[in-house]
Amino acid sequence: MPRSATLNRPLALLAAVGLSMENLDGTIIQTAAPAMAHDFGVRAVDLNIAMTAYLLTVAVCVPVSGWLANRFGDRRVFATAIAVFTLASVLCAVSGTLPELTAARVLQGIGGAMMVPVGRLAVLRGLDRRDLLDAMAYLTWPGLVAPVVAPALGGVLTDTVGWPWIFLINIPFGIAAFIAALKIVPRSPMTDARRLDWTGFGLTGVALAALVLGMEEVGSASTNWAWAVGYLVVAAVAGVGGVAWMRRARHPLLDFSALRIDTFRVGNVGGGVYRLIISAAPFLFTLLFQVGFGWSAAQAGLLIGAVFVGNIAIKPATTPLIRRFGFKNVIVGSNLIGAIVYVGCVFIDPATPIWLIAVLLFLSGVFRSIGFSGYNSLQFADVPTEQMAPANTLASTMQQVAVGVGIAVAALIVRLTTAAAGMIAPTDVWLGYRWALAVVALLLVFPLIEAALLPRHAGEHATKR
Repeated sequence: MPRSATLNRPLALLAAVGLSMENLDGTIIQTAAPAMAHDFGVRAVDLNIAMTAYLLTVAVCVPVSGWLANRFGDRRVFATAIAVFTLASVLCAVSGTLPELTAARVLQGIGGAMMVPVGRLAVLRGLDRRDLLDAMAYLTWPGLVAPVVAPALGGVLTDTVGWPWIFLINIPFGIAAFIAALKIVPRSPMTDARRLDWTGFGLTGVALAALVLGMEEVGSASTNWAWAVGYLVVAAVAGVGGVAWMRRARHPLLDFSALRIDTFRVGNVGGGVYRLIISAAPFLFTLLFQVGFGWSAAQAGLLIGAVFVGNIAIKPATTPLIRRFGFKNVIVGSNLIGAIVYVGCVFIDPATPIWLIAVLLFLSGVFRSIGFSGYNSLQFADVPTEQMAPANTLASTMQQVAVGVGIAVAALIVRLTTAAAGMIAPTDVWLGYRWALAVVALLLVFPLIEAALLPRHAGEHATKR
């Protein structure tokens, strides 16, 4: 068995920078959409195609990242991905039409899809399990911070220096990351000379593309249900066909054998539901405050910043908590208390003291951070070194699906709860949004039960120093 490596902290930090760049650009154009639409001469809602193109490309290309890393080496693929992402950012900034921006976003999505999973794989290859928690601490914070920071950052840059800077800000980071990648990322052996599983890639790509398009349609303001159902049926058929093919293929694009490992399965199935929910929560709070309570974007943004503060404030304690209480207790606790916090948010209204709302949001950020850290570390706690590459690719694909459909699921929940509330209490505009938070709390029951069924000492060797 290969000798375990100690944590390369500069490499982990570099991978975290790549992850933060990819996460930020997934949603940063939301608040810049009106200004961009004005310059392009289109409606703000038309900018949705640029956001969808990015998420779609990332979802389709992530599954091939493991094959590329094995075929060409971590350093070459990671550095190339950074270069492609940075060049695409420049092209986004200089776009003069919506089609030009969309094409540039597709290129940016290709870079992002390679950058994130390959960077994480470079950190995890041969890593001593005792260093897993420390490694995942670096790789977790971008996923927590980006969804909260991106809308505010996009708005500030758009209002001050102009929307092109939401892309130009990537350039100095991209150049520095590219140079660092050539120096920091170790040369990995290019041992995988087998051909790409084109059938698996085609079926997986169609399934993921149709799923993202279907969920985007479901979450849109005026859903065309015929298109939505059509997309989702295609996703289901292609997905089932793809899984059946890859389970029989000699060298499948996605290797599902890691799902036999309890900790990996919980980290990505229950963890997938958890990631979906925490991706949707800031979106729900924004709607509650702005649409339900009628607050300004600035006031709502400042309050939601309490989620970010909670994320960061608890981060230094997440690893000690997992070492002290174990994965099972930490994950069960974060789901249970997180659900209780969301239930508490159901009872807030415009008359609720601001400080109390801020405390609730802060607590949601605290337990969001703890749970995210627990799941991200648990998933690799028992994966053998020789299985790390395919497990990482599968995990990256499943996580991309969870994050990609999170906002669409939140939008659907809001639509259903506001419609129900409108029939019962048409004058209470905020009631439906509060009910949406109750649904979110209820959804946490599934990952809570799955985590509760874990063995008491699940992944314990990864918690030892």
